[in-house]
Amino acid sequence: MKRLITGFAVVGSMLAYLPTPIAAITPIARAASDTATTLLPLDGPNQLETHAFLDCFKGDGHCDFIVGADTRTPDGVTGFPPGLWARQTTEIRSSNRLAYMDVHGTGQFERVMKSMGSDEVTTVYFGEGPPDKYQTTGRIDSTDWSTGQPRTDVNVIVCTHIQVVYTGVNITSPATCAQTTFS
Repeated sequence: MKRLITGFAVVGSMLAYLPTPIAAITPIARAASDTATTLLPLDGPNQLETHAFLDCFKGDGHCDFIVGADTRTPDGVTGFPPGLWARQTTEIRSSNRLAYMDVHGTGQFERVMKSMGSDEVTTVYFGEGPPDKYQTTGRIDSTDWSTGQPRTDVNVIVCTHIQVVYTGVNITSPATCAQTTFS
């Protein structure tokens, strides 16, 4: 009986040196997400579609966002015709005034205006193209005003609207808003 216990102790202590499964040490990156879409009559059977996608990660206090617009036809989603000029305005904020949303955009023709309570991204689009041409992507870092540390106990709101102008069309969409918290 003494040998059995000694043998078990040796095997048990050796188990401590086996590699730990990756799933046990690597946290799975989960995001709190929200998606919003708005449709507005455009010309004939076509509609102007605006959308906002928002994913927030609690691990490092950041969110990824995509906002954009396209034309929804009876045959599916398309881009816009030649001669297009469009200006998309996107506001990023939180309902908690102590959270600063530091926004970074990735587009070529965009400008980020920073202020105390919210940041505003303005993107200008020119000419025809596929639907993904008319999108703005970016990152939001949520920061506490008083400590400078990531702030993850707040909500994040992304609202976008677009003015679309081309031959025979000059229309501004209503706001499309996505809102979530950190997960």
